[in-house]
Amino acid sequence: MTYVWTDEMATGNAVIDTQHKQLVKALNDLLDACSSGHGRSSLNTTLNFLIDYVVKHFRDEEILQQKSNYPDYDNHKKLHDTFKETVSDLARRLKSEGPTISLVAKVNTSLGSWFMNHLQCEDKKVAMHICTSCG
Repeated sequence: MTYVWTDEMATGNAVIDTQHKQLVKALNDLLDACSSGHGRSSLNTTLNFLIDYVVKHFRDEEILQQKSNYPDYDNHKKLHDTFKETVSDLARRLKSEGPTISLVAKVNTSLGSWFMNHLQCEDKKVAMHICTSCG
């Protein structure tokens, strides 16, 4: 399954949308590597990217929410914190177990599904709030 960026996913914030597109690309790169039998060797690169990505991206998104007085900020931040912990757990598993096929599958399914759902549900609410508050 390839993740496809569509215009409906756009938040209207160029920085956030660019970051979202980078994550979609990273997930698709891992899927492509899996298709060609290189998923296990690409897992470290993907998880390293994700660790850096979630820190910067979530910080940028949370600052934007605070500036616009997003009413569900606390819940949204909890979702981000949970995702960061999931990525960290997967990185710890990679370090202790190595790049197992089951870990590659877990990254593909849990992180990809979580992100796409979060983007299409939670981040769209933020985007609607920001557009409404801009007047």
